[in-house]
Amino acid sequence: MKLARHMSQVGLAGLIAISATPVVHASQKVCVYDLLGASGDLFNMAKDYAVAMQKSGAAIELKGYTDERVATEDFRTGQCDAVIATAFRTRQFNAVAGSIDTLGATTIVRDGKIDMAASYDVVRKLVQTYADPAAAKLMAEGPYEIGGITPLGAAYPVVNDRKINTVEALAGKRIASFDYDKAQAVMIQRIGAQPVSADITNFSTKFNNGSVDMIAAPSLAYKPLELHKGIGSNGAMVRFPIMILTYQVVFNRSKFPEGFGQASRNYWMTQFDRSLQLIRQADASVPPGTWMELSSENAYKYTLMLRESRIDIAQKGLYDKRGLKVIKKVRCKVNPVDPECTTKSEEDWK
Repeated sequence: MKLARHMSQVGLAGLIAISATPVVHASQKVCVYDLLGASGDLFNMAKDYAVAMQKSGAAIELKGYTDERVATEDFRTGQCDAVIATAFRTRQFNAVAGSIDTLGATTIVRDGKIDMAASYDVVRKLVQTYADPAAAKLMAEGPYEIGGITPLGAAYPVVNDRKINTVEALAGKRIASFDYDKAQAVMIQRIGAQPVSADITNFSTKFNNGSVDMIAAPSLAYKPLELHKGIGSNGAMVRFPIMILTYQVVFNRSKFPEGFGQASRNYWMTQFDRSLQLIRQADASVPPGTWMELSSENAYKYTLMLRESRIDIAQKGLYDKRGLKVIKKVRCKVNPVDPECTTKSEEDWK
């Protein structure tokens, strides 16, 4: 009896000791896509993120990738617990957040001119909206959750001929189209151009060797991808944002501590200006003579073309209507005088 009582006391003491021990989470592997791999600016931001998230109980281990497809596939198959990649690839895990990177969705045109500051303000307000605890349910989809969003920069048309300066001039031209973003091919066909299959690893090579007449790329890609080769003496980077690209953090909720998602989204919201500074530096690094401005008439035509394409593509089910509704509300807060703000387009979607 004494032995039994002693054993039960030992067992009880053991249970108390176990329950008093804090739960230790195994380290989380985060796959990071950066054009320059582990030496790139985003990877450096991810290092600071890993340190900051220790306060939330995460022990993040980073792995750099220069191939976005491989990074997201490693995450999808469970080899990574989280991934940081562009919304082109992360959209499959959360369609609402992925809607930010849609045709012209965050572009603001005022008095016939592109207002880049206002366009980035749309993105900033969306990041703030999705970081609000009230939007937490929208940030979760199945086992996945969005852990933050930060801008990568505007995707500008990069052309090999300055005569390609109107919507009409795009007809018949060969334009790189990412296989995994079917919306691109739909838009290209709408304007009478020819989509040429490409991905993140070869689209710049196809432009530089003349296989395509146009690509869309952020200024951050200008030097690393040597786009000056494809631009040559006749081409240009057109200062019109087809869309503003974002990096998004997606994680598997079962692999991270409770409350991690909210803390992570809050962190990335504080990094917006840091990302914006990198984008401005990249814009300034493109030789001034490489830029081409659009006339007021053509800026309006491009905006209208992207809006019509965006609505058509959403009707085809390739874009998330909930996300586009949120973006329109934000767009019209930033620029309430835009004629689209008096229309019901995108607002009456279910």
